[in-house]
Amino acid sequence: MTRRVTVVGLGPGRADWCAPAVLERLSTASDLVGYGPYLDLVRASVPGRRHRSGNRVEGDRAGLALDLAEAGGDVVVVSSGDPGVFGMASAVLEQLDLRPERWQGVEVEVLPGISAAQALASRVGAPLGHDFCVISLSDVLKPWATIERRLEAAAAADFVIALYNPRSRHRPHQLADALAVIGRHRSPTTPVVVGRQVGRPGEEVAVVELARLDPTVVDMSTVVVVGSSSTRVLDRPVGASVYTPRSPGDGRVPERARA
Repeated sequence: MTRRVTVVGLGPGRADWCAPAVLERLSTASDLVGYGPYLDLVRASVPGRRHRSGNRVEGDRAGLALDLAEAGGDVVVVSSGDPGVFGMASAVLEQLDLRPERWQGVEVEVLPGISAAQALASRVGAPLGHDFCVISLSDVLKPWATIERRLEAAAAADFVIALYNPRSRHRPHQLADALAVIGRHRSPTTPVVVGRQVGRPGEEVAVVELARLDPTVVDMSTVVVVGSSSTRVLDRPVGASVYTPRSPGDGRVPERARA
């Protein structure tokens, strides 16, 4: 009896962006548990039984995976991107924390994946090249007041800010509200990288100025990366063009850092 739960990150969707260790675990699992569209990213030839669920039942999904493992299964819980970044890793561990008397014999491991922010950053260069933070604009699991407070703090501290879950049908105004908070601490010409369906068919990536970003073109398949005061856009005809320098000020490397 295996009695193991492995939480994996598939990456953004491209097969060649999925880690070999994740592919190996998927191929040997007895059961695959996940949100339906993410399970669809797992190739059809993977033999494990598939247990699909909706988008807002993370706790139930984690409990099912642990129960399947308790019964002897070698279970894989599927997340897109990285499972530890707004993914299922925390949901599984939370269930263990809430019910410590259960699943004592179940081994739990986490295998990383490429996050959506990393994938988008790679498409344009290195906007995450210096200090950055990741904030979800979804207020399903935390109040909007908390999100605003964190946006204010991150913007004031001059972090590059990656925004997940930026705009949905149920909260179409919140991205505009978030950009207004950030705009109190950023120049209108701050570079913003907008990526939709990165690594999947229909990928769209654009670099725009903060003041020119139209929130209505953004949806839940989009990640928005707002640059810091030092993020730069190079005037190049081809290839990567956006970066945040690791050195302070105007981006020139100090003498002591050149060795």
